[in-house]
Amino acid sequence: MVDQAARDVCVVGGGPAGLASAIMLRRYGFDVTVLDRAIPPIDKACGEGLMPDSVHALKELGVTLPPEIGFCFRGIRFRDDSFSVEANFPNGTGIAVRRTVLQNLLIGAAERAGVTLQWGTGTVHLCEGGVASDKLALKARWVIGADGLNSQIRRQAGFDGYRVERRRYGFRQHFRIAPWSPYMEVYWGSRCQAYVSPVANDEMCIAVISRDPNLRVAQALAGLPELERRVREARPVSREMGGLSITRKLRRVYRGRLALLGDASGSIDAITGEGMCLCFKQAAALAQSIRRGGLEDYQSEHVRLSRRPHAMAALMLLTMDSHAGLRRRVLASLAKRPHVFESLLAIHVGERSFLDLWPRCVFEFGSAFLAG
Repeated sequence: MVDQAARDVCVVGGGPAGLASAIMLRRYGFDVTVLDRAIPPIDKACGEGLMPDSVHALKELGVTLPPEIGFCFRGIRFRDDSFSVEANFPNGTGIAVRRTVLQNLLIGAAERAGVTLQWGTGTVHLCEGGVASDKLALKARWVIGADGLNSQIRRQAGFDGYRVERRRYGFRQHFRIAPWSPYMEVYWGSRCQAYVSPVANDEMCIAVISRDPNLRVAQALAGLPELERRVREARPVSREMGGLSITRKLRRVYRGRLALLGDASGSIDAITGEGMCLCFKQAAALAQSIRRGGLEDYQSEHVRLSRRPHAMAALMLLTMDSHAGLRRRVLASLAKRPHVFESLLAIHVGERSFLDLWPRCVFEFGSAFLAG
């Protein structure tokens, strides 16, 4: 074990959340080290689509996504075997980009900012005055646990008391095929949702989310005839990767000089596509709290930032995932009133509030739903 000079901040976890917090803290003049047991490139099963608010949050970190590294999309389209509805984003375009590409961009930004990055550290645990692993010991004034859904830092710190926890299962694979739509598409089936993101001019990412841990991409496509027809001849260009989609709310996300960030601090279901944006905004809020010398306001800001994504996830899961008949009626109603879908998308990306739907949109949508 190698003892290292004390740092202002040690971030455990070198994913997007940890790197974003390190970049922000360096902007405020802190000496920051990021530790991760893995070695880049680090991949993860996800839909790989960044909403416009995620793109804006990245720009605030000083990270610009050039269009040539991914594929820009202008909105969202929902469809099943009978109905289709789409809407453009009110606040710019989104971009779909491979997770490994995004990771490397953030690593580059962190290196330019002067963050010390240490990879392949082994499992990192808390110790007196900092953190340690089999390979190193590091003293730090502040410790940030950004080590994901199965956070060791969260567990060791005793933050594993949850107010809410629900699990679904996701699998992702890439296919060699040109995009057929300027939208990120969500296909709704009886057993799952498939999220289709164009990550390049000749490549699509298909991510399948369901309550069945055994449902793989090929099986899901068999139940989504329109999507299966489109990709039938497409060649897979990546191995299938799986992961959990967890809705989790923690009772608290800090104690003393230790804070949790990103999925380690709670998470939202992947149905929202807002997980990345949320972690970037949390990183900015946490850096500001550390700059002010305390973490009390980080707790309240963490709750505030999570409120809208959790509400939208609950709404979509309740109306679109739980009951096939209800989902069909909702899609049919939205197809008849696309401006309601447009308003919902604006709420989803933080450009409008739920109050904007009342009363005209709610009345019109309700009338279409009841006429069903």
